[in-house]
Amino acid sequence: MELAQVRLLVSDFAACYRFYADVLGLRPQSGAVDGPYEKFGPATGSAGIALQDRAMMARILGELGDTATGHRSLVVLRVDDLDAYCERITSRGATLLHGPAPMTDRMRVAHLKDPEDNLVELQEWLLLGG
Repeated sequence: MELAQVRLLVSDFAACYRFYADVLGLRPQSGAVDGPYEKFGPATGSAGIALQDRAMMARILGELGDTATGHRSLVVLRVDDLDAYCERITSRGATLLHGPAPMTDRMRVAHLKDPEDNLVELQEWLLLGG
């Protein structure tokens, strides 16, 4: 078995697409800006985040409310230089909720939200750098 992706169900597909591609700088697989599906990945590695139009999945399953409430997910991305990455994404429109700041003696983090209020944690692993 192999984990293929983590998929977020979103209502405003275009806004979320722009956030993951243009703000966070992840690489879209196909360029399907209007959905109903797109997978994003970093320049290296095989892990991926995908977006799925929430209304489409609701029609398929016959359930799922129109909007999710509360924090139902946390997307975690590891970066080599947290300060530089945060500077780049804030210049492209991201708003940090917290950090960059130490989370433990081995990790620094920053937190933000995507357009659908999914939490995104950016991590810099300190042990890898030294």
